Amino acid sequence: MLLSHVLVDLVLLLHGAFALFVVVGGWLVRRWRLLAWLHLPCAAWGATVELTGWPCPLTGLENSLRAAAGETPYSGDFLQHYVTAALYPAALTRSMQLALAAIVVVVNLAAYRSLWLRRAGAHR
Repeated sequence: MLLSHVLVDLVLLLHGAFALFVVVGGWLVRRWRLLAWLHLPCAAWGATVELTGWPCPLTGLENSLRAAAGETPYSGDFLQHYVTAALYPAALTRSMQLALAAIVVVVNLAAYRSLWLRRAGAHR
């Protein structure tokens, strides 16, 4: 039973790290350019999940592990359960999901644009 609880916590940490990487990973690419090969697909996946409402497999895994550990799985998605629940008292709406996806895209476009401008300036 203890192993199940540890696995739930590990998946929760991985899920949180993935979501954070999706949002701010573009800024890490400014320092470590090769990281773009990992970040771009992750950002695309994160935005796609938010825009389409597809379920994230990490949410399903976390809930399955919660059930195996004797805990109650949560309904909704990761952002709704952990992030939105902490920031907003109301449930995650479709317009909020679209706004979150837009934030992910805008933040990362700004990061990649600044990287491109920095590189373009260095080549002059």
